[in-house]
Amino acid sequence: MDGERVTMQDEDPFARLGPVFAGRRALLLEDDPALSEHVAERLSAAGFEAVDRFEAGEKALEAAARAPYDILILDRLTAGMDGLEMLKRLRAGGGVSSDAPALMLTALGGERQKVEGLLGGADDYLAKPVGDEELLARIAAQLRRAARRARPAGAELVNGPFRLSPGARTLKLDLPEGESRLIDLSPLEFAIVAELMAARGQPVTKTMLWDRCWVEWKFLPDNFVNVIDARISALRRRLKEQAPELGEDLHPLIVSARSQSLIFRELPAAAG
Repeated sequence: MDGERVTMQDEDPFARLGPVFAGRRALLLEDDPALSEHVAERLSAAGFEAVDRFEAGEKALEAAARAPYDILILDRLTAGMDGLEMLKRLRAGGGVSSDAPALMLTALGGERQKVEGLLGGADDYLAKPVGDEELLARIAAQLRRAARRARPAGAELVNGPFRLSPGARTLKLDLPEGESRLIDLSPLEFAIVAELMAARGQPVTKTMLWDRCWVEWKFLPDNFVNVIDARISALRRRLKEQAPELGEDLHPLIVSARSQSLIFRELPAAAG
């Protein structure tokens, strides 16, 4: 549909991840040489300053205990100490990178195994195989969340004339002369908008959106993309109906990026 996809003249939202990754250091625990090389090359190309690669959990633990890393990417099936045990020991040991966000990247993709990983200290869990788009978007999300830890809890998210309050669970549109309008959203719609606005114009994959907004589901159904697409289509119409002042050029506010990602447009500040 016209306007739903980022056009060729628009900047690729994934290009915006360069500044997010610039100067960052990643620890990668993966004993498949081909996959390890691919992930390291992809992260370096995306802007990471360094990607330190390890095949065994013991060596990875030693490195993480003495060197600061911005993200840990860990396999659960490695010789010797696996990624989950390595992470548990790192979290308990209080090393330099003990609080670094950790993403499990593993062939163990069952629900029980995912729960084990998250309870064991992981911040996200991805089952192999996974596309580069999904991996980069999830790493960016973890880096954003780490940065937000220093901000006051419940702080408003502001995007142009929109003000989203996580605590009050409200989305308001600032209008001229100091007035504002409350945007009427269902709980699910609010969760979607909050997740997209928190990304600050960076891509959020549909799998990420499902994990964080359709929380009552304990598995990923085969038709989840169709479910999301239908909800996003309705949400676009809802936002357009309630924020007509933005004009046709800025609608839809939620646009597609590449094949499986979405972004909330970055908007100019409201006129005073």
